Amino acid sequence: MATNFRIAAHRNSENLHLKLMGDFDGSSACELLDAIRTQSQHSSRIFIHTNSLKAIEPFGLDVFQTHFDLLKGKSIELVFTGEKATTLAPERSSLFDLSISTIPEAASSHI
Repeated sequence: MATNFRIAAHRNSENLHLKLMGDFDGSSACELLDAIRTQSQHSSRIFIHTNSLKAIEPFGLDVFQTHFDLLKGKSIELVFTGEKATTLAPERSSLFDLSISTIPEAASSHI
């Protein structure tokens, strides 16, 4: 369990921003999936900011990318931003009713 992992959340308008900090492992993946699932009720778009992630462990990445069934029935757009956006975002562009995209690091500094 990555004891240094944290998620800072803030909302503006209909968007939810989740800033990931620390090391991303299996527990972190479950925590992020739960945050998306529980906090998506009032958000049409969720930005997942990855610039403050230190390391992404392969097991954590596998847990995150293979458990999107937890989000089944949610009609939201997930936007991954920052240095590790393309690493963390699932490769499949559309899962269930989810829309998934990435914003390159240089462009994400303007958000």
